Amino acid sequence: MDGLILAVFVFTYAGMALGGVPGLRLDRSGQALLAVVALLASRAVAVDGIGKAIDMPTLLLLFALMIVSAQFAGAGFYDWVAGRLAAASGSPGRLLALVVVVAGGLSAILANDIIAFAMAPILAEGTRRRGLDPRPFLIALAGACNAGSAMTVIGNPQNILIAQTGGLDFWRFLMVCGPPGLVSMLIVWAVVRRQWRHTLAAAPAVALPMPPLPDRWQTAKGLIALLALAALFATPLPRDIGALVIAALLLISRKMSSREMIGAVDWHLLLLFACLFVVTHAFAGTDLARDGVTWLGSHHLLPDRLTVMAPLLTLLSNSIGNVPAVIMILSMWPHPPAGAMMGMALLSTLAGNLLLVGSLANLIVVERAAGVGVRLSFVDHARSGVPITLASLAIAAGWLALIGAMG
Repeated sequence: MDGLILAVFVFTYAGMALGGVPGLRLDRSGQALLAVVALLASRAVAVDGIGKAIDMPTLLLLFALMIVSAQFAGAGFYDWVAGRLAAASGSPGRLLALVVVVAGGLSAILANDIIAFAMAPILAEGTRRRGLDPRPFLIALAGACNAGSAMTVIGNPQNILIAQTGGLDFWRFLMVCGPPGLVSMLIVWAVVRRQWRHTLAAAPAVALPMPPLPDRWQTAKGLIALLALAALFATPLPRDIGALVIAALLLISRKMSSREMIGAVDWHLLLLFACLFVVTHAFAGTDLARDGVTWLGSHHLLPDRLTVMAPLLTLLSNSIGNVPAVIMILSMWPHPPAGAMMGMALLSTLAGNLLLVGSLANLIVVERAAGVGVRLSFVDHARSGVPITLASLAIAAGWLALIGAMG
């Protein structure tokens, strides 16, 4: 049975690396679901064992945060922000700085994938209509979404999972990961501005009209929800329960349909999470996984040190993706220290800037931009992503070592 579980595990994570099965229209979520079905059909996993494998608090928290984000989307806030950026007066260099600040700031308090999804097509279309090359702005958008989301426990899916698993404090996490996240945003701006300086030297040919204001009351409700969420995170109430309370209150509306808000939830991502939990939990229970972890520990190769964690997460994040990588590591590494978990969150997120496949935010930006006719190639992204990541990881590792979070 261990051999079957190993085969399913390899099949699943090969799919994470390839993005699906070549020749078939089967994405990562679909492949992970097939893997779970295979485990159930072979009785390697029992139906009643699925509930034990899935980390429900993490899924509930992620679901609740998606409802909060849907509040802003329904109010037209994201469209207004992206349109306002595209129409901003001043030089392309100033616009680039605004993209980094706004995308990074929003990603710290709302899931970065949602910010990338909402802003990419409007920013791509707006900059092109102004006579500018959209590519540097899209690269800055993806890079800033990743860098900004690294600062908080709710900035991206892998941070949510790590914080829930380790019971990490919201404000302590911000103190540890906030400074390198801010510096990484500055690095994104500096690298893109340097490498695309000739493109950015062109003056905008057309001025765009300012977009209409979003629904002020619905936007205010979203802001109040975020403040309430931050206040609840400082109480003993479990983070997932507090977020669900806020999400439930937002669903009570006379204007915004609960069906539309719930429909805005990224169910494919939640399904991917749930299936990966089951597959990795099954593999973690095999003798091969237990012996492997024991061997790594005896040779001092567990990722509790920067010299191991940084290269490991860079490799895994840019092969199978940072979310699957974190799920896999947590399922097989029992009781990692809090400092290592914060380092895992920070480094896995920043490593996602290296290549297009490194994070969901990168892929979302590319796909959404392609929907409006703007092509961002693998080489375009790597041209800036490699130096951004190397510099960001060096700063982050130095900071973690300086404050004693990791050795």
